[in-house]
Amino acid sequence: MARIPLDHPRTLKVRFMEAYSKRKYGGVLDPGLVAYHNPKVLSTMIRHESSVAKWDALDPTLKALATMASASEIGCSWCMDFGFWEANNQGVDQAKLRAVPNRQASDVYTPLERRVMEYSVAMTQTPPTVTDEMVDALRSDLSDPELVELTAIIALENQRSRTNAAMGLTSQGFKDQCELRPM
Repeated sequence: MARIPLDHPRTLKVRFMEAYSKRKYGGVLDPGLVAYHNPKVLSTMIRHESSVAKWDALDPTLKALATMASASEIGCSWCMDFGFWEANNQGVDQAKLRAVPNRQASDVYTPLERRVMEYSVAMTQTPPTVTDEMVDALRSDLSDPELVELTAIIALENQRSRTNAAMGLTSQGFKDQCELRPM
């Protein structure tokens, strides 16, 4: 249960935010409702996420696996749920997304995908446990711009997941929209 109220007075700004969120995501995002308590924080979050959405150096599958591995390590069910929906909409293989929480036992990943998730988990530890060997191994397959983007997206997911977990946000059912339904 959210640790801060998700309801707000029905101002024009709130109605606009809800309409935009429903149109873009199919529902109102709880992190937005939390952040709305401080409009400056919300505004900064929106601008930042809009800018991040334009990053395109890193393969979408690697980006999704990195963010999902961080969210899984932190235990943010909201981020796992929304991350699955978002990655699915970008064409990332659902089998790879589903296997993230049990990635060590899964055989669906390439060696590079495994190294990306290992790096993501190492960055997520407190303190981080990234080694020179991890970075060298990633640099054998990723360009410097790709590695910088990977590192930045993992750091951002740490912020998202830690914020959402601290605020008590849980899954909103976005992943359920991705499941195949009988006709």
